[in-house]
Amino acid sequence: MESHGRGPIRFTLNGQRYEIAREDVTARLADVLPDAIREHAVRVGETWYPVIQAFEAATGIPRSEFMSNTARRHLAALGFEISGEIESRTLAPASRHSSASSSDPLTTSTAAPAALADEEWHTEANVQAALVTSLAGEGWRILSVANTATKEHGIDVIASRGGRTAGVEVKGFPSRTYADPARAGAVKRTSPSTQAGHWYSQAVLAAMRLRGKEPTWRSVIALPDFPRYRDLYAETAGSLTAAQIEVWWVSETGTVEVMTTGLGTGTANSDSIGVVDG
Repeated sequence: MESHGRGPIRFTLNGQRYEIAREDVTARLADVLPDAIREHAVRVGETWYPVIQAFEAATGIPRSEFMSNTARRHLAALGFEISGEIESRTLAPASRHSSASSSDPLTTSTAAPAALADEEWHTEANVQAALVTSLAGEGWRILSVANTATKEHGIDVIASRGGRTAGVEVKGFPSRTYADPARAGAVKRTSPSTQAGHWYSQAVLAAMRLRGKEPTWRSVIALPDFPRYRDLYAETAGSLTAAQIEVWWVSETGTVEVMTTGLGTGTANSDSIGVVDG
């Protein structure tokens, strides 16, 4: 489990332990010219950098040893603004900000970056990275993030805000083909819909266990926003209400929608991750 906060963060990557602070990132990138940005970017000071370049320069870890979602996750945990599809290498002039739409990546700090063209946005790692980015942008303190790529045990994301702690179980949505390089391109025998049902059940069980272990926390399930998961939620909303378990929907654009149900009413309410009360 990786321990995070707005102070130094500590994490393990490929068996090595690392510690880095926000000030370290800023100092190590002070004289670094940004490479061309393709998809994922981080703003350090007044300059946008590709997240992979920034993470490599800040940590000294070769980019061949980590993935984009790892860099996004840790930089977001340090409080840096993360976004996608950045065209300009530096902040736009004030005139552009005044006329920019809310979807402009330079003006939307809570929008997570889009997935790379060769990877699906709804993998568990990408959903987790998008969630951490949005939480950090809304002022949450990221306490810990599990390494989903290595199937690390424990709570996927732990964050706190306004005196409340949330433990989040993150799931992706199944693809039709295997991600394992040894079977890349091979079609799975189990349909995505069926596998999604299994993953949803696992997430509910994990959230219920957390509710029993940490009764004062917000127990949360974070899911990519797919109709199959929406249907499963509709079927189980009453039980989740009774257990005080929330569902947070992560969209392809990286926005996060919170679904809570009024206790005793079974009525679903849409909220945002900026809301403190569960």
